[in-house]
Amino acid sequence: MGLWKSTATTLEMIKWEHSIFALPFALTGAVLAAGTWPSARVLIWIIVCMVSARSAAMAFNRLVDARLDAANPRTASRALPAGALTGGFVAGFVLVAASVFFLGAAMLNRLTLELAPVALAVVLLYSYMKRVTRWSHLVLGLALGIAPAAAWIAVRGTLDPRIIILTLAVLLWVAGFDVLYACQDFEHDRRVGLNSVPQAFGLNGAFWIARLMHAGMLVTLYWLVGSFHLGGVAKIGIAVVGVLLLYEHLIVSPRDLRRMNAAFFTLNGVISVVFFLFIATDVLLRH
Repeated sequence: MGLWKSTATTLEMIKWEHSIFALPFALTGAVLAAGTWPSARVLIWIIVCMVSARSAAMAFNRLVDARLDAANPRTASRALPAGALTGGFVAGFVLVAASVFFLGAAMLNRLTLELAPVALAVVLLYSYMKRVTRWSHLVLGLALGIAPAAAWIAVRGTLDPRIIILTLAVLLWVAGFDVLYACQDFEHDRRVGLNSVPQAFGLNGAFWIARLMHAGMLVTLYWLVGSFHLGGVAKIGIAVVGVLLLYEHLIVSPRDLRRMNAAFFTLNGVISVVFFLFIATDVLLRH
């Protein structure tokens, strides 16, 4: 297989377009840090860092989980277990993506470069968590949740504790929908002994835990509004996010997971973009 075809297959495997899940929250962190639009240069390097870090993490996850994916009927057709890619090529892709991430961090400021190994460790080590804890969903949430804090550092070169509130909100949001997504592998995980919230608490329990996580996300977002003294536009945006989360929970249930992909991919992409647009609009109107 040629280089370009292998690269295209890898990008399809890691669903690189789903960087949209975390990117709007990173951009929100950047706008809050700047109090307006950051410079084009800073925004470009933040986007480079976000996409490259996620690409490295997803490719690493597929590499580490290749044998697990091969044993799971839902994932057996993925590129590595299906033989469409070699482990060596994917490992090389991880190294290239990680190198781009470090380059982007270096182009921002000293603190982003110093913390880059920590951020990369968090997003890579998630891949091992389901082997050791049922709460791996929270680690995935942290991997995406550090995005707004990292963007704040990229803009200011320092860390303000207030932005950690948004990290917590993203953590709860991602962990909640990952718990729901893991329900698809409930029977497989129990059979092979992989850890997850559905495996530990059953489908009904998993759905209630996801609901509590998403309720906690909304509470945390209103805490964010108060901490940054945001206005009515931001509050409306959070209310819209709440409606979208409610709809997400209405279209799937422990007895019907058929629309899980719609809830996971489509709605969560919409949620992140809607949140960013409302918060950014509020900040810009008050600038």
